[in-house]
Amino acid sequence: MLLTPRVKASRPRTLRIATALLAAATSATLLAAGAPSPAKPLGIGDRLFPHLGNPGYDVMSYDIAFTYGGDNKKPLDAVTVIDARASAPLERVNLDFAHGKVRSVDVNGEPARFETTGEDLVVTPAQPLSQGEQMRITVRHTSDPAPTKDQDGGWVPTADGLAMANQADAGHRVFPCNDHPADKAQFTFRVTTPKALTAVANGLPVATAHTGPTTTRVFRTRHPMATELAQVSIGRSTVVHRSGPHGLPVRDVVPTKDRKVMERWLKKTPDQISWMEGKVGRYPFEAYGVLMAQAQTGFELETQTLSLFERDLFKRPEFPEWYVDSIMVHELAHQWFGDSVSPRSWSDLWLNEGHATWYEALFAEEKSKKPLQKRMREAYRQSDGWRAAGGPPAAPKGPAPGQKISIFRPVVYDGSALVLYALRQEIGQDNFDQLERDFVRTYRDGNATTADFVRLASAISGRNLSGFFDAWLYGAKTPPMPGHPDWRKAAAAGK
Repeated sequence: MLLTPRVKASRPRTLRIATALLAAATSATLLAAGAPSPAKPLGIGDRLFPHLGNPGYDVMSYDIAFTYGGDNKKPLDAVTVIDARASAPLERVNLDFAHGKVRSVDVNGEPARFETTGEDLVVTPAQPLSQGEQMRITVRHTSDPAPTKDQDGGWVPTADGLAMANQADAGHRVFPCNDHPADKAQFTFRVTTPKALTAVANGLPVATAHTGPTTTRVFRTRHPMATELAQVSIGRSTVVHRSGPHGLPVRDVVPTKDRKVMERWLKKTPDQISWMEGKVGRYPFEAYGVLMAQAQTGFELETQTLSLFERDLFKRPEFPEWYVDSIMVHELAHQWFGDSVSPRSWSDLWLNEGHATWYEALFAEEKSKKPLQKRMREAYRQSDGWRAAGGPPAAPKGPAPGQKISIFRPVVYDGSALVLYALRQEIGQDNFDQLERDFVRTYRDGNATTADFVRLASAISGRNLSGFFDAWLYGAKTPPMPGHPDWRKAAAAGK
């Protein structure tokens, strides 16, 4: 994610669950003698979002059908089918779900009782589930695109339809799910719309059917995906196809009326992919593209295989071309860092945003002669202030109440890219480049923690870097910059 500037030259913002964590959190759902305990919201204990995600099972796939009638004020009819495996004995299954009405729930083909508590949908199967047992949960529900006073992600109404923006952990405002990036799964989307509209989603199209006045399009991912990265866009759009490196399908989605004027931007994507492949290796998914939405979101978002951008980003005269190019590369870089390699917890967010910002800045240096060192020196100057406001990069402060997106502070962008710059200074260019390639290859299609990155960096450099990372990732103050003893930080406010 990259928060979109609102004034010129200002940039205010853009594999499995650990066994110990599961064991602790699952106790509330374990099958026990006597009367069942009252249903209650659960979570996997994420430090920043403790009530999101659910223990006791692992989702293997989602199959989600939406029917959109053309009116953003009316809920979409939807059916979500979840195939999962119980990782512990369960008498109940908690799903994350809010902002929709549940009509019925089946588990393995049998009707199940359900109730809502907090932002959880609590399902009680007809028969308890044993550890290792597979289950298919079918939820018939609505999915409401209407905004709410405390809305923090989910459906984004556009001028001609809808798009999704589910970061951070807002997928459950759209469909029932295990809404945490630690539980990635395969996705299939079946989207029915009036014939005049075009629907797109993550992955690749696999079927299209016309029935009377409607069209149903089916899309499927080839790689596991976190719920926060789901994307369904509906509107009066044109889908533009071209080839990227190695014949990669590049599929851009643009408002039909803007097709010609946006070509100057869309045609840049294949070369940007080639540039990223030169840095970190082959693109990790089955397709890529840019989705230009007619909406005011305040950010751009790395939804998997189809990054979401505000259309107006490409039309604002105060933004120079090099700057827009670098934002495009920021979201592209996330396909490796954040999408293919997802964070195990939200405290690992710096791995996503720090890397995307790093390659954004490196692209600007190599292609537009915007010095990386100059940007990093300015980041160093401001870094103590960012840490004071948002916490250190790998231990960020929690979100403001009702504002999950507020964890996206400067310290996870340039403040975290600064950590990568210091690391390159510390271990040298060759070791750093090998680390970047090995990291995305080692954890591809899975999850990684900060500790995983530290271990790999130590192994590649041939030295224990835990002290270096402790200071740079968890310290209240930014350490001295290796190789730049003259770099200074701004004085604290009031001094």
